[in-house]
Amino acid sequence: MKIYLDTSFLVSLYSPDLNSGTAARLMHASEADRLITTLGELEVVNALGLRVFRKEVLAAQAQSSFNDFDKDMRNGVLQLRPLSEQVFDRARQLSRQTTARLGTRTADLLHVATALELGVDWLYSFDKQQRRLARAVRLRVN
Repeated sequence: MKIYLDTSFLVSLYSPDLNSGTAARLMHASEADRLITTLGELEVVNALGLRVFRKEVLAAQAQSSFNDFDKDMRNGVLQLRPLSEQVFDRARQLSRQTTARLGTRTADLLHVATALELGVDWLYSFDKQQRRLARAVRLRVN
């Protein structure tokens, strides 16, 4: 089994927020391959920096969160995948099919397109718009 973890899920997993408990429970309950992308990696780094900027966490807390994230990538808990040209092609197709109806954002298109291209069984996300898009294309979400 394969699970794609989007940025909202990863940030909740590594930096305390309202969804952190759910993220931890889902991770512990799953024996699947947990896939992230280079886009997701960048978004996690940026999200942690934004949390410091917004004074939601201290810089040391954000660094600790990043260290835990980085350690899980090095130890194979998370498997990093690049964004292929096929992901962008699929995202363009999804945009034509769904954006006018769902108001889909570009990052959401890329995450869902990646999940489809990787052939995952589940997409884990706390982003309501992204989950809506995923369900519209018949992806299972947490």
